Amino acid sequence: MEQSPEVGDRITDKSAPPDDDTVCDWIGPKAFGHWAELRNWIEAYYPAVFAPEWLYRGKKRGWSLRYKKSRAFCTFLPEYRLFSVEVVLGGAEREKFEARRYGWRPQLVKLYDEARAYPDGKWLKVGISSAADRRDVTELLSLKRPPPRSPG
Repeated sequence: MEQSPEVGDRITDKSAPPDDDTVCDWIGPKAFGHWAELRNWIEAYYPAVFAPEWLYRGKKRGWSLRYKKSRAFCTFLPEYRLFSVEVVLGGAEREKFEARRYGWRPQLVKLYDEARAYPDGKWLKVGISSAADRRDVTELLSLKRPPPRSPG
């Protein structure tokens, strides 16, 4: 008998990367709206820069959607009834973050302060449940790699 998924569980069926319907069913329609908005934002602000790639990260971590050029840009994490984005801030990005420290939302600063520092940077896992959370992520991504042009 299979156990029903719990909030935060990952998509672990290794047979094939999930499609949009699977992701929507897993994270829920509201979270999927944020998923689609962020994907559209990346496509609009970074046209033809990234080819998103599904990665299977093992039985515990499941599938994730990575945006990468030469360096990782961000990774979308579809979790049961949740959607999070992982952003790694290297040394230069951490300096920029600190320079704007008091301009960020307090929740993001707390997340940043609590994130463990690794040799390649701080790994922030930002839960997305509102337009403000999405804006935090788009600002972090713009800090990491300024958009080549704005859409229009």
